[in-house]
Amino acid sequence: MDKRRKRIVGGLAFFMAFMWLCTLISKSIYASKLPMVSTTRADSKYIEHIVEAEGIVEAGAKLPVTVMSGLRVKELAVQTGDQVEEGDLLFVVDLEDMKQIMDEQELAAQKVKLQIDAVAHNKELAQSQKEREEARAREDYDALARYQDTLVGRAAEDVAQAEEALEELQAENREHENDWQREDGESKTEEEMEAEQKAREEAEERLKQELQAAVYAEADARWNRDNTIKDAGRRVEDVLQEDNADATLAVYRAELAAVQEKIADYQTILTQEGKITSPIGGMVTDVYVQTGGRVPDTASFLLADAEVPCQFRTSLTKEQKSYVNLGDDVKLQLDGRKKIDAKVDYMEENENMPGTYTAFLRLPEETGTPGLSGKMTCSKVGEKYPVCVSLLALHAENDRNFVYVVSEREGILGTEYYVEEITVSVVDKNDSFAAIEGAVTAESRIIDSSTKEIKKGDVVRLSEGS
Repeated sequence: MDKRRKRIVGGLAFFMAFMWLCTLISKSIYASKLPMVSTTRADSKYIEHIVEAEGIVEAGAKLPVTVMSGLRVKELAVQTGDQVEEGDLLFVVDLEDMKQIMDEQELAAQKVKLQIDAVAHNKELAQSQKEREEARAREDYDALARYQDTLVGRAAEDVAQAEEALEELQAENREHENDWQREDGESKTEEEMEAEQKAREEAEERLKQELQAAVYAEADARWNRDNTIKDAGRRVEDVLQEDNADATLAVYRAELAAVQEKIADYQTILTQEGKITSPIGGMVTDVYVQTGGRVPDTASFLLADAEVPCQFRTSLTKEQKSYVNLGDDVKLQLDGRKKIDAKVDYMEENENMPGTYTAFLRLPEETGTPGLSGKMTCSKVGEKYPVCVSLLALHAENDRNFVYVVSEREGILGTEYYVEEITVSVVDKNDSFAAIEGAVTAESRIIDSSTKEIKKGDVVRLSEGS
């Protein structure tokens, strides 16, 4: 009986041990298939924004070198980046081509000279004609004035004669007004007296009318004289009036002077054997001529002004611009050399690419050369946020941000870890961390990496140290 009990107890113990071993093996197999995750805790941090932008050194100011336009370049002696001194060769002109241009200019000068001679001759003829018209107008004026004065004088004489005749008649009438005796000595009758009185009155009235007519005639003569002389004077004034301004001759002379100046410049180049030299010294930053091409009527070269320090130019995106402002202190590294302190001196939005910006940094004297590359670094420390996580732990989907956290629960094999999803709002972020708001606490175990893709509700296992 005791032996049997011992066998039963031993068998039960063996079974329990076997079941425990099977459970352990099953649990191990189950756990080995679960994703392994590592977790981190949220922390309070300052979100620092570091903007790095590459750019190039440019001349602080550029001086134009202009050369006579239209020349054909036979040989170009400099290129961008070359350092030239005053008198150094820039390019050589095609002399055969220039001689053809000179011949054309000589012909143009001859044509302008002929035009000048023709205009000058026509002006002399016009002046002679004007002087002749003036002399005739003055002769006409003097003749009309003499004639009209004569007419006025005659009219005045007629008035004087009419007045004299009237006065004589009136005196005679007064003398014979009371004369009652005829020439034969007999007394006049009353009818005779009345007839004589009537005849005297009629004669006096006739002379008065003649005087009035003479006065009117004199007034008309004076009016006609004044208007006739005025018209003649106006004709003289019209002849003496200055002609309309004519700039034709001046224009032709200016054109001739310009052509002659060009010919003189060509002659100077010819004596220099077609060699065009630099009038100033500096580094060549821009070349606008090429072999076989013609010199433009604008600047042919641009040289860096050695008197003005160089500047660094870089491009910024809209996001970078939000962290870089005018006057900010930055670090600048040129061509891998030691970093130097600099400041953003100027910033503008690019017209051809709205939303992008160009920043300029003035360099210290004797620092950098045009064409040198470099990198600008601007660091901005923002606010301190209470909840910050690594960007590895932050996920986004359909404009929604969230994090995965590990929680515990009881499962078929005991305590197990599973994934929860917590929606958060991103307050600020940089290249490494993000400041978030949501149901995340300092105790939350936030998943920042996983051996497999995970989703909400998945059971996971923790890596060591998580």
